[in-house]
Amino acid sequence: MTKHSKEKDISVVIPFLNEAESLPELYEQLLEVLGASSWKYELIFVDDGSRDNGWEFIKQYCQNNANVVGIRLARNFGKSQALHAGFLQAKGNIVFTMDADLQDSPLEIPSMFERMMSDDLDILSGWKKKRYDSVLLKNIPSKIFNWAARGLSGIKLHDFNCGLKAYRSEVIKTINVHGEMHRYIPMLAKHAGFGDIEEQVVKHQARKYGTTKFGADRFVKGFLDLLTLWFIHRFGKRPMYFFGVMGSAMLLLGFAFALFLGIDKLYLDTSGRLITQRPEFYIALTTMILGSQFFLVGFLAEMILRLRHKTPHYKVAEVL
Repeated sequence: MTKHSKEKDISVVIPFLNEAESLPELYEQLLEVLGASSWKYELIFVDDGSRDNGWEFIKQYCQNNANVVGIRLARNFGKSQALHAGFLQAKGNIVFTMDADLQDSPLEIPSMFERMMSDDLDILSGWKKKRYDSVLLKNIPSKIFNWAARGLSGIKLHDFNCGLKAYRSEVIKTINVHGEMHRYIPMLAKHAGFGDIEEQVVKHQARKYGTTKFGADRFVKGFLDLLTLWFIHRFGKRPMYFFGVMGSAMLLLGFAFALFLGIDKLYLDTSGRLITQRPEFYIALTTMILGSQFFLVGFLAEMILRLRHKTPHYKVAEVL
């Protein structure tokens, strides 16, 4: 049995990438908040392929504090993979996630923990109601993104992107976070049957060191991921229901045009035109080809669904 194998009250999973300047201050803040409590806790720092000396700090913390777990990924795999690695190691009944850039305040943890326990929630998501970010580059795009996420997911959260969240252990042990799906963990949890999801206003702090690791393209990627999750939720178990209906509609349309062309050529058309000279022929040909392809995609999706297996999409280089 390792020093990290005992069950804890709280686990705090902190993925980071090139945040060496902020790690010492964040560590001290966490110790001050959690060390003053009677909770059994662990801090899980996940190095997502940093190129600075941040991992050296984590090694020191692990040597000096039995409540610290360090995970170093072999390279930069992304925040979702880093969170997944931390979730696998977490032993807490309540698992918190937070960013390492000091924009999330550890002072929010006690009140969020108490609410998780008192209200018996599955997820409590932070809401950065007042933000210290660029209005044009982050605030406005974030509001549009969150509006779309609420509409498609049915989850009434104002801030899907907030890194400060609290989860019951059963939630993070059930779902599989991969790709760029970290911002949609509440949606993944809801699809898995965890419906007690609430939010709490948290303090957002201006970035103190370095620069953000996310560009404007994250909103485009995020919206595409949102559509993917919506599609998977609706048709993930039976993709043929989507592709089969689309394929059937196109095939029927194509056969209808072909039948019309045949009857018209045999009984009505006196112009002597070839069928290939009529636009209806190409409509019929195109829709039948597309319909067949949709059917093929549906069959392949059904086969893949039955053969798939879940494996982590990252490699862990070291665990302390």
